[in-house]
Amino acid sequence: MTNPFDQVQQAIQVLNPRITPQEWAYFRQGLTERVLAPKTFFIEAGKPNQLIGFLTRGLIRGYYLNQMGEEISTTFVPENSWVTDYPSLLMGKPSRYYFQCLELTTLVTVSYQHVQQGYNQFMGFERNGRLIAEAILQQQQRRIESFQFDSAEQRYLDFIQENPSLFNRISLTHLSSYLGIERPSLSRIRRKIVGL
Repeated sequence: MTNPFDQVQQAIQVLNPRITPQEWAYFRQGLTERVLAPKTFFIEAGKPNQLIGFLTRGLIRGYYLNQMGEEISTTFVPENSWVTDYPSLLMGKPSRYYFQCLELTTLVTVSYQHVQQGYNQFMGFERNGRLIAEAILQQQQRRIESFQFDSAEQRYLDFIQENPSLFNRISLTHLSSYLGIERPSLSRIRRKIVGL
């Protein structure tokens, strides 16, 4: 079984092949491994978020509560992915989102304060932070654009193409919420696609 810290190092090196041994050694000092049970929250709405996480195992769902108290899924974060609530992290304000484990989840976390101190100590360290942020923001931007430009059916097709390993790990209720369609509509789309 791969060491969780080695998984983080590999992920950082994919994002930034130029990371120096000194930068990695500093980054490694700030890492903490956490194992969270299903239904446990990594981030809770109403509380400030000070952590960036990297999933080495498991699955997290991000969601918010709308005005009627319904859960609206905004993201699914599988293993080998970064997770945080950047607005809360950057502005020091309480999060507006919940990030809840759907499975037994192992996270390696680092505090935003530790990352910021790395910016001050190492000239190239800001590149690591920027590239992690870009990886998370690209995922968010794809979701926004899918609602602007794609039909519900296309959003579903894109989701299963981009996330083949997640399809059987997410409930239809969570998936329909994420895609922005009613569950009966999602069932019709699925039947239509299977019948093609």
